[in-house]
Amino acid sequence: MKQYGKVAVLMGGTSSEREVSLMSGTGVLAALQSRGVDAHKFDPAEKPLLSIKDEGFDRVFAILHGPYGEDGTVQGALEVLGVPYTGCGVLASAIGMDKLRTKLIWQALGLPIPAFELVDANSDFAAIEQKLGLPLFVKPATEGSSVGVVKVKTAGGLKAAYEEAAKFDKLVLAETFVGGGEYTTAVLGNEALPAVKIEPATEFYDYEAKYFRDDTVYHCPCGLSAEKEAQIAADVLKAFWAIGGSSWGRVDFLMDEAGQHYLLEVNTAPGMTSHSLFPMAARQAGMSYEDLVLRILDTTLDGQE
Repeated sequence: MKQYGKVAVLMGGTSSEREVSLMSGTGVLAALQSRGVDAHKFDPAEKPLLSIKDEGFDRVFAILHGPYGEDGTVQGALEVLGVPYTGCGVLASAIGMDKLRTKLIWQALGLPIPAFELVDANSDFAAIEQKLGLPLFVKPATEGSSVGVVKVKTAGGLKAAYEEAAKFDKLVLAETFVGGGEYTTAVLGNEALPAVKIEPATEFYDYEAKYFRDDTVYHCPCGLSAEKEAQIAADVLKAFWAIGGSSWGRVDFLMDEAGQHYLLEVNTAPGMTSHSLFPMAARQAGMSYEDLVLRILDTTLDGQE
């Protein structure tokens, strides 16, 4: 384990996803230490990021979530410090955190995405409801973990949903409902891992369902045919490549009742909690949580002797 040197597990931070990041980071830290890695907690909410260099860390396992942590900001700072880190680089992190720009890139490449509209205070809410149909989802463009997401089920509800989402971001999206199932595919290096199907007991896969509820049901294998899953995996890898993705990440997608898939969003710093999807996919591929964490950390060794 000496090849890794001293490793900072970057967790916590100041975003709305701080609590989830601390849960993810605690798991990652324990996994690394159990394998003999000289790993230590580092919370940028408690001390300056520059301390990473001052304290002699050789590399970073970045498991911050949300703005600042996975939007390219901390990645840029680590680039300036010259410290290798896990996860996507500055460009992919910035684009991946922005659902609007991600969708525009995927749309330009002809990848399947749900119909959507950008919404602001002056929008014709009734016209958007009619165009996208009901129910529909409203979400901030640059938040993760379903923070600020509202499902609009009745006519006239879009305006209030917009106002709720706008508390989190000035860019707000309205997106058509796709009701054939929620799935995700994890990407590790250049490989797509087995897809996971998600069946929340709640209205949709919200913050509580993702991290705290025990009645969300996960299926891996996901139940899709091998041919369909291979087709989706190809689109997922293309979508991840399109934003400049590297190291590891996750692409969420939806299925409609006719069996057509629609790419939803990309996560460039996936959760690593006990409820998280990436470790589930890794287990199906034959990797323990500890094996997965080391595989991710190995991506910081690329290009080194």
